[in-house]
Amino acid sequence: MEELTLTTPALLFSAISLIMLAYTNRFLAYAAIIRNLSDKYLERKEAVLMRQINNLRLRLNLTRWMQILGISSLLLCVLTMFLIYIDQHNAAIWIFGFALLLLIFSLALLIREIQISTLALEHHLRDMEDQINE
Repeated sequence: MEELTLTTPALLFSAISLIMLAYTNRFLAYAAIIRNLSDKYLERKEAVLMRQINNLRLRLNLTRWMQILGISSLLLCVLTMFLIYIDQHNAAIWIFGFALLLLIFSLALLIREIQISTLALEHHLRDMEDQINE
């Protein structure tokens, strides 16, 4: 196996930073949607709104875990660089591998969250079609 250098974990910094920016934008969008939905739900307690609230709760939890795993991956990349700096190469290799796994799990959750978001939009489209057909 090729030796792990300081530049290897450093390469992930920009990628993880961009991913975290995207995750934060998703979180802020959910916050705005939830605030609007809360006002609507207080006005009229409809089953459709409750389904949307449950869907948003799930998506918000997934986004939180995506952020936690992404930040943990970044933290472990920094730790890897420190371990390389103090000549602890074996530990650095294991920590970097774990950082990559956390990033993989974070991205897998993103895929799941996108699927749920798409399903939520399908429900909205179906509701609009039902209203048109009435």
